[in-house]
Amino acid sequence: MMVMKKVVSRHFNLPWSWELITLTLSLRYSVKAAHEFNDFLHGNKPGKCKVIVSSHNYDSTPPVEDLGNLVASIQAAGADIVKFATAALDITDVARVFQIAVHSQVPIIAMVMGERGLMSRVLCPKFGGYLTFGTLEAGKVSAPGQPTIEELVNLYNFRLLEPDTKVFGVLGNPVSHSKSPKLYNEAFKSVGFNGVYLHLLVDDVPKFFATYSSMDFSGFSVTIPHKEAALACCDEVDPVAKSIGAVNCVIRRPDGKLVGCNTDYVGAISAIEDGLLGLHNGSMGNSSPLAGKLFVVIGAGGAGKALAYGAKEKGARIAIANRTYDRARELADLVGGQALSLAELDSFCPEKGMILANTTSIGMHPKVNETPVSKEALANYMLVFDAVYTPKITRLLREAAESGAKIVPGVDMFIGQAYEQYERFTGFPAPKDQFKKIMEN
Repeated sequence: MMVMKKVVSRHFNLPWSWELITLTLSLRYSVKAAHEFNDFLHGNKPGKCKVIVSSHNYDSTPPVEDLGNLVASIQAAGADIVKFATAALDITDVARVFQIAVHSQVPIIAMVMGERGLMSRVLCPKFGGYLTFGTLEAGKVSAPGQPTIEELVNLYNFRLLEPDTKVFGVLGNPVSHSKSPKLYNEAFKSVGFNGVYLHLLVDDVPKFFATYSSMDFSGFSVTIPHKEAALACCDEVDPVAKSIGAVNCVIRRPDGKLVGCNTDYVGAISAIEDGLLGLHNGSMGNSSPLAGKLFVVIGAGGAGKALAYGAKEKGARIAIANRTYDRARELADLVGGQALSLAELDSFCPEKGMILANTTSIGMHPKVNETPVSKEALANYMLVFDAVYTPKITRLLREAAESGAKIVPGVDMFIGQAYEQYERFTGFPAPKDQFKKIMEN
């Protein structure tokens, strides 16, 4: 009983002055304290007083059956509101907590801690949660993975979420840097579309799609390093994405099947063409400004394949540079190009006026001082594109500009590829001016 008395005296002057009493201890002691507290009241608990009994598991998320037993134990202790938090070892752990929350017969606060558990906190209104927690200040959290109140309310539109809200998100690892949630959630809100878009830290793509297979999870953007793995999970893939060998957008149709497409190459190639047209004052006739140019792609992953394919379609000659030469050779053979190791790139200069496109994560926050190419080598290029957009101006782009090259930041590709994804997600025309304005802020 001493524990309960200390809790009461520490938070409030009188035990009856508060509406919610929270017992957050190990399950054994919180249940014991709840029983003692109820005995202490002798059945005279004020009507406005609600007792929350809480349990935390910092090691894992137990099976559904164990979670159900946990909820029953907490409820049996006299809890008016059941609360438990578990640890996310994988994003699919959250599904078990959703299953418990949505079927709970008592008010429930159910969360999964850590970045992989973010969904559990944001989607609380959709899956029957009583409330969620947010911190007032970034970095000062009471539990791992806790978003700020500002993020909950203004980034994820928390107050607009309901059981029918459709869930979208960006699959990646890492993924917290992505600006996609800001872009899509602001656009959803502006047109009254009942959807929310999340950061989804995914380790195992097939496991993710197998777990979140309901129509609640309607569409996904796919980023590094999952674009090729996501393609293998799709029931249907459009011809362009199949040729590239990677998808960056997956839609769940009403029949439950996953359909993959690739909008990367459209956004990137269009941005690069616009940059080249700027160098030529827009006078290139009917042909692409890429026609005949030597187009050097850094990276042989999903984004690298997309740009190599897109540039080849525009008439460019292709060279692929990759840390692993065998992967560069594989992609080069696919597009009829030349293969290089990343180490060879600094001395590669068969001609002047080449185009360089970095599709790797080199230089992405927080490793902003990294660059895939020396500054000296950049003098050989007329235009340099970087798919990295955090920061907007990477070291590669900064040094390219200093070397006299036209630069195209990754944000231009990001906006371009997002147009088609938004239209596939919502069925509405993309608000292009709004997208540009959001990304400028």
